Amino acid sequence: MPLLSRNREEPRALAYHPAAGGRVPVEIGPASERHRFFESCANPHCSSGRLKIWRTRRTPTFEDGWCCSPACMRARVEAALNREMSREIGLRTSAPEAHRPRLPLGLVMLEQGWINAFQLRRALEAQRVTGTGRFGHWLVRQQAASEDQVTRALGLQWSSPVLHVERHDAESMAPLLPRLFVDAFGALPLRVVGGKILYIGFEDRPDPVLALAVERMIGLRVEGALVQGLAFRAAHTEMLTARYPRVSLIEAASEPLLVTALLRAMKRSRPVAARLVRVHDCVWMRMTLRPQVSQLPAVDSVEDVIGSIAGQ
Repeated sequence: MPLLSRNREEPRALAYHPAAGGRVPVEIGPASERHRFFESCANPHCSSGRLKIWRTRRTPTFEDGWCCSPACMRARVEAALNREMSREIGLRTSAPEAHRPRLPLGLVMLEQGWINAFQLRRALEAQRVTGTGRFGHWLVRQQAASEDQVTRALGLQWSSPVLHVERHDAESMAPLLPRLFVDAFGALPLRVVGGKILYIGFEDRPDPVLALAVERMIGLRVEGALVQGLAFRAAHTEMLTARYPRVSLIEAASEPLLVTALLRAMKRSRPVAARLVRVHDCVWMRMTLRPQVSQLPAVDSVEDVIGSIAGQ
């Protein structure tokens, strides 16, 4: 009985689980060592015996599961890649359809009284004749509306909040996603609110595919928001100059070759954890190089791999 009492009273140290974006505290120390001692291989088809008493349970870990051998790790990465590639239909059609605006921007602004019918027709005609430029930009160019009014209308159109960028800290936000995504998808990670919600800003429309991928990767709820055009462009330019985690770009000829390249990256960096998600036409693997001690990752504590399959 005294022995049981001592075990219950052992001091507990807490760390933040890297796969959950550093927001889920987990116990480390003697109790967790005993848990790892009896941990089994995460590969459900492991043929070498799932209970590996004498092997370390620290690494390698992929998507919250320890693997007992390179073969089991390959099976886990293959399964994750197959899962993400099978999301293609949902990423290309379902998400955009679900996020389609209810009314055209011009009708939203007309309903709000921010423009009149003549200004609406003139902007539409200019857009039709030139074949370039977004409708809101033509309204601003013709001085029919301000950028602030256009952004507020976009917020109503997409049912998204309109946020400001005052006190935006690009350096602290940069480790949350690769620079390539910030640049290619016009994304601006704004702030984390209440330790639970990450807001990502966009100039014209939210990207639900990117938001869902970041949410699955870091474990925080992600919400898309609109930012006024001029303020967005200034903050986005500053965001692109921030220091980001190291990233490797991979283009493979087939899924098996992409799996091999991902495994090679893991072998080189020896992460304590890794996770894989799909973002539009590419896959994003984030490797956590050391246990997280804070909610947001440090720029040198994670490493990204962005992979694609040629011709897809």
